[in-house]
Amino acid sequence: MMLELVEEHRCWGGVQRTYKHDAKSIGLPMRFSVFLPRQASFAKVPALFYLAGLTCTEETFPIKAGAQRYAAEHGIALIAPDTSPRGAGVPNESAAWDFGVGAGFYVDATQEPWSRNYRMYSYVTRDLREAVLTDLPVRADRLGIFGHSMGGHGALVLALKNPGLYKSVSAFAPISAPSQCPWGVKAFSGYLGENRELWKQYDASELVVNASARFEAGILIDQGLADNFLATQLHPEIFEAAAKQAGQPVTVRRHEGYDHGYYFISTFIGEHIAHHARVLCA
Repeated sequence: MMLELVEEHRCWGGVQRTYKHDAKSIGLPMRFSVFLPRQASFAKVPALFYLAGLTCTEETFPIKAGAQRYAAEHGIALIAPDTSPRGAGVPNESAAWDFGVGAGFYVDATQEPWSRNYRMYSYVTRDLREAVLTDLPVRADRLGIFGHSMGGHGALVLALKNPGLYKSVSAFAPISAPSQCPWGVKAFSGYLGENRELWKQYDASELVVNASARFEAGILIDQGLADNFLATQLHPEIFEAAAKQAGQPVTVRRHEGYDHGYYFISTFIGEHIAHHARVLCA
């Protein structure tokens, strides 16, 4: 076994677990949560990877989103990694809430001192995926990805760059054009350097224009209109326009009165899992 079981709880007929494992890309141990539905006790099941937002951990999604009941209905596993390395020892890595610990932005850093450990893109697409497929009853040909805010950015980027790995994609309030917002500029400058051409490889609004494959079932995005970050940080309209220009089906649903938090996510999580199930369980 590659995985060390940290805790386990009975949940909606299945099990909610936390695992710890050695991650070669990161060079440090990493933790992730997994919900396995009842169906996983007798067969391999599809799986959804959920990428969380700034300041979150592997526990945030399973505790707050209320996703397990819907995953249990569809027979889908849920995997949620941490949002950054922990214990890398980079000076001042916890000094800011939007950069460093809890803010890996799902990129492979190229700038010192971050490049040694802050490699969340490779971790999610390689180490985490391989660990899940090796040690858990999950189907390699039935993987989807979704996320929130920074994690919504990550989900869109990882899906667009790896259509052979992920069959479906959706996002809640994603940072849709990180090269054009303060959070993204800060993260990309620190992790990737000042050459903005290099940022495009992690900007969903840039990637969708030249994507090698289309998600024919569409990309689903939900956005609250009472989200304090909508105007300055998220810019779903930029991604929406780029996707439509490229012929990538996308549905951006805008909801009056909903903010950026998990009450918003928990309201629409069932519809997101159903969106993925139409592809993964077909």
